[in-house]
Amino acid sequence: MSDTLLLVDDDCDVLRAVGDYFERLGYEVHREATGDSGLETFERERPDVVILDLHLPDRSGLEVLERLRSSGGSVILLTGQGDTETAVRAMQLGAETFLAKPVDMSHLAAATARVGEKVRLSRHNALLRARGRLSDGLETLGASSTMRELARQIELLAASERSTVLMTGESGTGKGWLARLIHQLSPRAAGPFVEVNCGRLSATFLDSELFGHQNGAFTDAKERRQGLFELADGGSIFLDEIGELAPELQPKLLKVLETRAFRRLGGRHEIKVDVRLIAATNRDLVSDVRAGRFREDLLYRLSVLPLHVPPLRERSREDRLALVTQLLATLHAELPGCPGGCTTEALDRLLSAPWPGNVREMRNVLERALIMAQGAAAIGVEHLPPDLRKGAGATDRRHVPQALAEVERHHIERTLRAHGGNRTRASQELGISRATLINKIKVYGLDL
Repeated sequence: MSDTLLLVDDDCDVLRAVGDYFERLGYEVHREATGDSGLETFERERPDVVILDLHLPDRSGLEVLERLRSSGGSVILLTGQGDTETAVRAMQLGAETFLAKPVDMSHLAAATARVGEKVRLSRHNALLRARGRLSDGLETLGASSTMRELARQIELLAASERSTVLMTGESGTGKGWLARLIHQLSPRAAGPFVEVNCGRLSATFLDSELFGHQNGAFTDAKERRQGLFELADGGSIFLDEIGELAPELQPKLLKVLETRAFRRLGGRHEIKVDVRLIAATNRDLVSDVRAGRFREDLLYRLSVLPLHVPPLRERSREDRLALVTQLLATLHAELPGCPGGCTTEALDRLLSAPWPGNVREMRNVLERALIMAQGAAAIGVEHLPPDLRKGAGATDRRHVPQALAEVERHHIERTLRAHGGNRTRASQELGISRATLINKIKVYGLDL
């Protein structure tokens, strides 16, 4: 992807000469003659660097500079020979540098390259920090070998930014969350993430939704419309319930995957896109291929490295504990005044439940329980749905409230003792990094 540049100058000759010069250097250049139009283009295009003239017909260049800086823009200011005092003020407002007119093009190109490199480094560092936080979030998948392998595959797929992803598993297992996580961990994280459910629209409307349409392509097509593949250019598109894709659309999707090009519904010209496809299904696509409902070549093209997301009933107790911990932390932040933990009896019921609705059902139950337990020290059995309260009796009173953090503390302590305090082996068994384990030891004040 080429560097992007926005020129804001009311002199048409300057716009043409400077713009043409940078286009020959390989930049994508946007030109505007007023401050207002420059600000609008900046918000729409988010260029890497802005070259801004100090004197504009509608706004002060310093005012435009302040607006650009407040939106995160990196600005090079062009000034007249007698504007030194104003230029100093511009530097105080956050301009990267200033150059006097008539500008030396080689100096301007060098300054633009330096600012562009600074912007790229800043974005790269922010992306690395975000990926670090997201990568830590993979630990919430659980500590079992199955879930650790799933987390490893997700990291590998995220790094391979062009590989198509096919996730299989029952409804409610978190495939949508994992799709977004793969996107956010990938080099495409700064690009768009677009999601569509293939089972909720007719074939014609889904065709229009995915690929767009020309005016008059069908009865209600009163104007040209971009499709989601165009909107996802440079990012990722998530097709949920891919097994429900209409047979007449399957060849079109296969062509996009193979050529990265398509035509709008009713259109004549091919449109090129750079999009990563992430798909998910709760169907057995192999059986659908045998039954003639799904194209075999499309299935092969989707299944580069398939990911199976197991239902909660097949996950270990430790995996479910990690999930309960994550969901409670998320919900507690959204529901102030609610408790942050469970009694041991309530936690045991949560971890022992079959959860036919998987993660979606667990989240709903926990949200309801937190609302019902508002003002209490912890979620108790009495706050759970009737099917989870069955069997609760007088023995409930023997259990005292215990936060999930305390449960985690005891689990880590037991694991460390089992390995004689060896943090490397303990972290491997717990399914977390050694650095994360050391941090938790500090947080919980464990002295082993």
